[in-house]
Amino acid sequence: MKNTILKIIITSSILLGANSHAADQPDYPENYRSWTHIKSMTLHKGHALENPFLGIHHVYGNKAAVAGTKSGHFEDGSVLVFDLLQSVTKDKASVEGERVLIGVMSKDSSKYKTTSGWGFEGFKGNSKTERLVTDDGTSCYSCHTSQKENDYVFTQWRK
Repeated sequence: MKNTILKIIITSSILLGANSHAADQPDYPENYRSWTHIKSMTLHKGHALENPFLGIHHVYGNKAAVAGTKSGHFEDGSVLVFDLLQSVTKDKASVEGERVLIGVMSKDSSKYKTTSGWGFEGFKGNSKTERLVTDDGTSCYSCHTSQKENDYVFTQWRK
């Protein structure tokens, strides 16, 4: 009986811990590929960010994020998705390979005060539940601080 109660307590603690992390960080953005495609790019070997971002990048934004990429200021509710895929050379062309990760930036000034209003999350491969960010987005944010003048976002609207 004591073992059963202990197992329930441990399992509950693990589940509550997982749920509290999920509540603090952005969720997987369903249907993001129906949002506006903002840009694509490819990082090649030798680029400073090749580890872990080597490959083909597609960036999508919801309506608020598209307005933000045009103005350089993002309102709460803006969500950007960074879809990273392996780059495969086939028949003298670079084509998409397996998905590496889905990165998510979500603007909520009251929720993400320590990261200038942005929440960061990554989802491994094709998983909608396997989260990659383990530090509440502080490592993501530290890189994005170089883009302070563009509200911490690297992506800008191409004119």
